[in-house]
Amino acid sequence: MGDYITINEISVGNYEEKHSKFTATLYPVTSEAEANEILAAHKKKYFDAKHNVYAFVLHDNTARFSDDGEPHGTAAKPMLETLIHSGITDALIVCTRYFGGILLGTGGLVRAYTCAAKEAIENAIPIKMTECSILSITVPYNMQSLVMSLFSDMGITIINTEFSDNVIFEIAMAKPLLDEFSKKLCELTSDKLRAEHKADKILPINAKN
Repeated sequence: MGDYITINEISVGNYEEKHSKFTATLYPVTSEAEANEILAAHKKKYFDAKHNVYAFVLHDNTARFSDDGEPHGTAAKPMLETLIHSGITDALIVCTRYFGGILLGTGGLVRAYTCAAKEAIENAIPIKMTECSILSITVPYNMQSLVMSLFSDMGITIINTEFSDNVIFEIAMAKPLLDEFSKKLCELTSDKLRAEHKADKILPINAKN
């Protein structure tokens, strides 16, 4: 599947020209069905708007868009292109327009929808979804600090910790780190500890520098 960039929170961008107000809302979505549900709820909330233009992209390359009554090619397509250019996927952007009474023309519409979309994207916090290995490792208490230092040095995430006769860590790491981690764990503990592979999952990592 590979890594990809998405968001985990809603963000908003605004633009105003000749009394027309454009509010672009960027939503995280995981499927076309979810995108359609959110879109329906958005349109219901802003039922009094002149237009609710939308575009969405999923990481499987599914893409949909609609001008919602605006002249063809002046609204949804520029938003879709802006979203794709940003590298963000699994996201729906809806731009709500309240008409100000003055026609903007083709160029004005493209500019307005693009600017609103760009601001929503710039206000978003991108999250890198990474293919991770989930491991379980049972550690004697006298080795706990040693192993936790290795986790810290390699940027490994501790998902869960159980305390019994030993400490049982459930950890997650990017798949390319697996061989290096196994080697270092072996060296650090004189081959006394081994990690058990439990599963592979796509997990989020903050992608904003």
